[in-house]
Amino acid sequence: MKMKTYLKLLSVICTVILFSSCGNADDDVNFDINQAGSLGLGKTVDQCLDLGENDLVLSIQDQFTTLPGKVSIFFRVSDKTGNPVPGLTAEQFTIYEQGRNDDCFNTISASESYARISPNSQIFNNSTLLVLDLSNSVLSGSLEELKSATTSFITNVMPAVEEDSFRMAIYWFDGEDELHLLNPLTASREELIAAVEDITPSISNDPSTDLYGAVIKSANVASELLIESTNNNSIGATSVVVFTDGTDQASRYSEEEALQKVNESNSNISFFAIGLGSEIDTEILMKIGKTSSVFAGSTEELETTFNDISLRVTQQANSFYLFEYCTPKRDGSGENNLVIQVKNGNLQGGVQTKFDTTGFTGGCQ
Repeated sequence: MKMKTYLKLLSVICTVILFSSCGNADDDVNFDINQAGSLGLGKTVDQCLDLGENDLVLSIQDQFTTLPGKVSIFFRVSDKTGNPVPGLTAEQFTIYEQGRNDDCFNTISASESYARISPNSQIFNNSTLLVLDLSNSVLSGSLEELKSATTSFITNVMPAVEEDSFRMAIYWFDGEDELHLLNPLTASREELIAAVEDITPSISNDPSTDLYGAVIKSANVASELLIESTNNNSIGATSVVVFTDGTDQASRYSEEEALQKVNESNSNISFFAIGLGSEIDTEILMKIGKTSSVFAGSTEELETTFNDISLRVTQQANSFYLFEYCTPKRDGSGENNLVIQVKNGNLQGGVQTKFDTTGFTGGCQ
C-alpha cells in the first residue's frame, strides 16, 4: 500500500497518477495543498529531536512513494515572514526517520540514501500573469518606458530555454469592464516580447482606469489556472503582477471587493504590485501586492522597479523543491515518521510527515 491522500479541491475526488522512477508504481497523490496552514500537509517536528525554533518554514505541498523504496516530498521553503528561499541544495537537508521500534528519530545518511533535489517540472507548473494598466495616462505619457520595462521583466522571469512548466500570459486593462488578453500563456520569451512591442497608443478606447476590476478578474484567472493544473495531475503556483500609474476611476468594483478577492485567493497565488508616479495610492497597492510591491517616482525608475519585482517573482517560483531519497525501511515495518530539516547559513527549519513502507524492497537509487 502506498501513501494515500485525497483531493478536496472543489469536491473533486482522488486523482491517481503514475510515476516511473526507481521502478514503476501507481502512486496516489494529494493535491489539496496547504490544508494544514503554513506547513501544508506537514506538522510541527516532534520535540524529542530538539531542533529548536524554526527560522525557515517548510510547507509540504505533496508527498508520495514509489517502489521499490523511494520517498518524494514536494515543498516550498520560506522564512518566518513569508519571503521565499530559493537555491537550496540536497546537501543542506537532513533526513530523520522514526520507525515502530524507535523512541525518537534516527538520522539517515544523505549519501547512502541517494538524497537529491530533483527537477520538479514533472509535477509542478508555474505561471505568471502580467497585468498592465494601458489607460490614457500610460499610453500618452509612459508607453515606451513601460514597453522597455516589461520586456526586461519577461527576460528576467522566463527561462532562456523554453520549459513547459514555466509560462506567462499578459493582460491589460483600461476603463472597460474587461480584462483584455494581450498574449495567452506561453513558454516563449520571444512571443511575449513581440506582443509587448506591438502595443500602440490606439489600443484602448476607454481612457478611464478599472483597477479593482482588473485585480478581481486576474485573481479569478489565477484560480482557474490552479484548478487546471490539478486536473492535469500537477501542482500549480501563480504570480499575479499588476502595474498601474493611478487609482481606480471606473468605480464598478469597490476597494473592499478587490482586497477581499486577493486575501481569499489560494495561498499558492502570489500578488505583486508596481506603481508609477504621484497619482497612485501606495497604501492600496501594498494591499493588492500583498506578496511584494514597488513604486517608481518617475518613468526613468520604471525599469528598475520592474526588475525588482522580476527578481522576487523568480525567487518565489524557485522556492519550490522536489526532494527525493531512498529509505532503508522495508516491507513489514509499517508506517514511519519522517522529518526533513534544512539549514541555510545560520537559519534552520524542519517539518514532519509520515509514509507507509508496504511493498518496499532494496535496489532504489
